[in-house]
Amino acid sequence: MRALIQRVQNASVEVEQKVVGSIGPGLLVLLGVTHSDSQEDITYLSKKIAQLRLFADEQGMMNRSVLDTQGDVLVVSQFTLYGSTKKGNRPSYVEAAPGPIAQKHYEDFVAQLEKLLEKPVATGVFGADMQVQLLNDGPVTLMIDTHQKN
Repeated sequence: MRALIQRVQNASVEVEQKVVGSIGPGLLVLLGVTHSDSQEDITYLSKKIAQLRLFADEQGMMNRSVLDTQGDVLVVSQFTLYGSTKKGNRPSYVEAAPGPIAQKHYEDFVAQLEKLLEKPVATGVFGADMQVQLLNDGPVTLMIDTHQKN
């Protein structure tokens, strides 16, 4: 799994000109799923995101997690995180998991994150054409790939 994580002051996602998910201060997570992802990847990534220290403490140091701050999380499916541009100018998405597999992992990831945060997680609509708006805070943006744990 790959996740592009952005600390935001607010974020929202629209489908057919209707807001389907929105948050205040917290994290926007763009989530991509590949063929070899498993429950282990879901567990690792959800725990990592809940515990990442990306928010300022009283001294202004990034020492607090979204769990500590009780911030919000918006998760949006993003198969293009597995796009490859090695050949030509048209990205290849063969590394992205097929829709039914990706959707199951996406839903399981959201459910796991909700358990860890003990609150609902906002989402987009899997497979839909979505418009995402955000106000990146910092900016703070990180990429996590569960297959490259460094």
